[in-house]
Amino acid sequence: MAVADTKRPGRVRAGALIAAAVVLGIGLYWFQPWKLWQDDTVREALPSAAGAPRPSVPTPAAGESRTPAGPQTLAQGALISHEHTTTGTAKLIRLPDGSRILRLENLDTSNGPDLRVWLTDAPVREGAAGWTVFDDGTYVSLGKLKGNKGDQNYEVPADVELADYTSVTIWCDRFDVSFGAAALTTV
Repeated sequence: MAVADTKRPGRVRAGALIAAAVVLGIGLYWFQPWKLWQDDTVREALPSAAGAPRPSVPTPAAGESRTPAGPQTLAQGALISHEHTTTGTAKLIRLPDGSRILRLENLDTSNGPDLRVWLTDAPVREGAAGWTVFDDGTYVSLGKLKGNKGDQNYEVPADVELADYTSVTIWCDRFDVSFGAAALTTV
């Protein structure tokens, strides 16, 4: 007469529970669903020129021009929604010292894992057709999104030729999808 192994069903159940816990842990790490309910608000002021203040400059003669004393908007565009509802304005700004920034104003989007701010050469398309186009061509990452709400500044490296880039996207690098984007129009 054979004796039934009563420990086996318990081991199978324990193994299944451990496997489920591991899969759940990996899924939570990968998707980070709690970020959908967390807002990170950033309120950065428009930076002033770096370095020493400029000496006073006499009024230019007729026909002469002078560099503007304050920040100058070079291009801008309204953010449209892609994977997540996104609103706000993106502006490329030259500061009086010649440095350039990308400024996101009144940004409102969902939070998510591994969000980046990219300048791209891709056209901005509405709807699902525009979700995945931004990594197809040329792009430059300006860094991680500082917050999903508010006003924030991103330094544009000096070697970036702005004429090569026509749009900005808030890009989810983990899932290769745009949360929102703006076509940049020269001002």
